[in-house]
Amino acid sequence: MSATQSPLTYEQMMALFLENREQMREMREQMKETDKKISALGSRIGEIIEHMVAGNIIDKFQALGYDVTGCSPRKSFLNKKLGIKGEIDLLLDDGDVAILIEVKTTLETADVRRHIGKIEKYRRYAQARGICEHQRFIGAVAGAVVEGDAAEFAQENGMYVIVQSGNAVEIVPPSEGFKAKEW
Repeated sequence: MSATQSPLTYEQMMALFLENREQMREMREQMKETDKKISALGSRIGEIIEHMVAGNIIDKFQALGYDVTGCSPRKSFLNKKLGIKGEIDLLLDDGDVAILIEVKTTLETADVRRHIGKIEKYRRYAQARGICEHQRFIGAVAGAVVEGDAAEFAQENGMYVIVQSGNAVEIVPPSEGFKAKEW
C-alpha cells in the first residue's frame, strides 16, 4: 500500500466482498449454462455418429453372411425383477442372430469392456422375457475415433469393429433442374 492510500474501512471491505460474491454467483450460473451446452453438443455428436454407422450397416453385415433385415436404434431394455436395464445403440436382427452394436465418438478399451457386460445383460433380459430363446448374440463396437488397442481388444473378445471409411458420406441426388451455383 502506498503512502497516499488509506486502509479500507469495514464497510468498503464488506461492499467488495458482496460484489465479489455476486460476481462468483453469476460466474457459476454461466458455467452451468456452458456445461449444459457442451453436454447437448456431445449428445448431438453421438447421435450423428450413430446415424453414420447405421447408414449402410445392414449391407455390411449381409456381406458377412448375416441375414439381417432391420436395424433398431437406441433399443432400451428393462427388467426390474432381475435388476437389468440398459440401452443398445444399434440392434440388428435376423431371427437366429442379434448383433448388438455400441457406438462411441471415441472408442476406448473400457467401452469394449462395458459393452461385453451389456451384451450379457441383454441376453439375460431376452431369456427372462422368453423372446429369442434360441437366438445367438454377437457384439460389435463402432467409433469415429478408435483409441489405443480398443480394436484389437474387441476382436480378441470376438466382437466386430466398425470404423470410418472413405464411403461414409454420399451426395444427395439433386432434384430435377438443379444447377450448381458458381461463385
